[in-house]
Amino acid sequence: MATQVEPAVQKTAKTYVLQGTLLEACSCRTLCRCWIGEDPDGGACDAFNAYHIDKGEINGIDVSGLNYVQVVKIPGNVLTPKSWVRLTYLDDKATPQQREAILDAWHGKLGGPLADLNGLIGTDLAIENMPIRHELAGGQGTIAIGEKVRATMAPYKSAYGSVTTLRDSLFSTIAGAPAYVSKASEHVVNIPEHGMVWTFKDRNAIQGDFRFEA
Repeated sequence: MATQVEPAVQKTAKTYVLQGTLLEACSCRTLCRCWIGEDPDGGACDAFNAYHIDKGEINGIDVSGLNYVQVVKIPGNVLTPKSWVRLTYLDDKATPQQREAILDAWHGKLGGPLADLNGLIGTDLAIENMPIRHELAGGQGTIAIGEKVRATMAPYKSAYGSVTTLRDSLFSTIAGAPAYVSKASEHVVNIPEHGMVWTFKDRNAIQGDFRFEA
């Protein structure tokens, strides 16, 4: 009697698998209204999203240890497609191959959750290589990009000392993961050549862990 053989399950290689930490700060007062889909405080938002890749591979290229930051101006509701204005900073330690891979992923060429996020971008001002310092220790996050961007943030905590988290929000820059609700004691952006200059104190910040796959 013939034996029926189940067809082999084909394993599809991932285009990218990326995991690491996010530091984000914006002009909204805490808590940021954008994460729940409401219009930002004052009707517009000035922000940055800083990603540190603890471990990652994009199309077979190892990008572990590198940083990607986008500084953005959001003129209205955060969910309006193709409305954000973006300036991109890439880690100056990246090789040309790593740089291209990171841009392909974050700028939407490889699909997945990063392509969804990229769909909000309407204008790209520039892509620049810079030394980027992205640190997260003891709950305190610090980001510095030369003299262009700097911020320090720490999460809110419950009465029992656990970190306050935001889950199941309508919008997220780390889709699928809880966000740590934070406050930036300092948030400075000084990029006059691209019309991005602001200074905030004790405004909204978000921290979190991400894992992106496509």
